[in-house]
Amino acid sequence: MARILALETSTAACSVALWRDSGVVANRFEVIERGHAERLIPMVEEVMTEAGDGPEDLDLIATTVGPGAFTGIRLGLAAARALALAADVSCLGLTTTEVLAAALPNRMAGEIVVAVLDTKRADLYVEVFGVDRRSLHGPAAIATEQLADFIRDSGCVPGNCVLVGDAQASCVSVLGEAGWAVHETEIMRPDAAVSAQLAAAQWSPGDLPPRPTPLYLRPPDAEIPRNGGRLRG
Repeated sequence: MARILALETSTAACSVALWRDSGVVANRFEVIERGHAERLIPMVEEVMTEAGDGPEDLDLIATTVGPGAFTGIRLGLAAARALALAADVSCLGLTTTEVLAAALPNRMAGEIVVAVLDTKRADLYVEVFGVDRRSLHGPAAIATEQLADFIRDSGCVPGNCVLVGDAQASCVSVLGEAGWAVHETEIMRPDAAVSAQLAAAQWSPGDLPPRPTPLYLRPPDAEIPRNGGRLRG
């Protein structure tokens, strides 16, 4: 009976979930702009206590690796690696965009899916998925006005598409003008409960997944100050 602990801290939400054998048995999800570092480990403890499991019972740790907020990505990876080391288990990385796409209900199968995340800049994080939910192009960081061309370059012609992610509102008119029939959803942020489900589908006992590394699609906002940060006399 596989037990998978999933973490998600890469966007304006913090979540933790525990998968046991065939479903999520405990999870926490909170939308918070800041404070992920303070909430993550308490949420892990709450989930583990609710499920009645300890670190020694775990078989896998799953975490999202981006795209998303730099600080959140680093936090999730550091926590996942530390927990995996303590429990002596493997660690699996997932993209935030594939977790968003996987959250769609089965009734929406048959349409391409475009995951769009707000970067807090003038661009978007985007990944395009086919009707079978396999990635066609991405993840990538592009300007909003380039979205229709980006989808076309993924091999898709205008038709029906479903949006997921917190940047949906900014994409509707751009895609509509390009001939797409756009369906917005309430799926705004990735959830560790979906990450756990994805991890269970991708991983089997005995597998050794590659060590997850952060997925950064552009440089961080912070810059090294001139003169090494020293004040000029």
